[in-house]
Amino acid sequence: MKQLENYEHYVDQAVEWSLSILPNLITAIVIFFIGLWFIRLVNNMVRRFFAKKDYDETLESFLQSFISLILKALVFVLVVTQLGVKTSSLVALVGAAGLAIGLALQGSLANFAGGVLILIFKPFKVGDFISAQGVDGTVKEISIFNTKLSTFGNQIAIIPNGQLSNGNVVNYNMEDTRRDKFDVGIGYGSNIKQAKEILLQICADNPNINTEPAPEVYVGNLGDSSVDLSLRFWANNDVFWAAHFYVIEQTKLRFDEAGIEIPFPQRVMHKALED
Repeated sequence: MKQLENYEHYVDQAVEWSLSILPNLITAIVIFFIGLWFIRLVNNMVRRFFAKKDYDETLESFLQSFISLILKALVFVLVVTQLGVKTSSLVALVGAAGLAIGLALQGSLANFAGGVLILIFKPFKVGDFISAQGVDGTVKEISIFNTKLSTFGNQIAIIPNGQLSNGNVVNYNMEDTRRDKFDVGIGYGSNIKQAKEILLQICADNPNINTEPAPEVYVGNLGDSSVDLSLRFWANNDVFWAAHFYVIEQTKLRFDEAGIEIPFPQRVMHKALED
């Protein structure tokens, strides 16, 4: 009989507890579904906003996911708080977890922040040829944590975004045109004026080399065994390398035809005669 009374007592307590939390539970459920509806509404607004703007698709996807995650976390906090969990305890727990995760993922968080900066400020985009962190290559992919470059040898170089956002980056495609500097040495007995005219004629014969600004040739240095000429010319990015290699090849061919010497290092060996 006593056991039955204890059982009824526990049942009464359970019913009383259920009735006491029922209003909060119903309110939490309402907050949860309203929160989900609100998140969908905000996501649709953000999607329509990006549809009107010309932002990078990777940036758009990231920002949409980030905004959705923040809103879901806010809804979770509201629901848990409504169920009776103290806000101070929840904040302390989340703070401790965030600190532990932050210390464990310092490098990843730096790369994450770097990726956001790259996607927002766009120092380069997919398809640009850049030089960064000792690597030259064409940007193949920009993700949140790293950037992939396709090198000249068709290798894929993966560079963390934290290093890219804090280091020096040379973007060769930021401008439509690019200037080349080609240095060549001629012998001291060669005609400087004739060599300069040949270099300028090489540029004039190649349609890939721009006429404005006009190509220029200077005497850059008087070396130990050569007079060093420096040719400067401009070309569009898409034909830059074709123009560059054309100038090198034609310089050798036409200098040979004109009898202009291109000196090269030589070593003279003297052998003592034996008695």
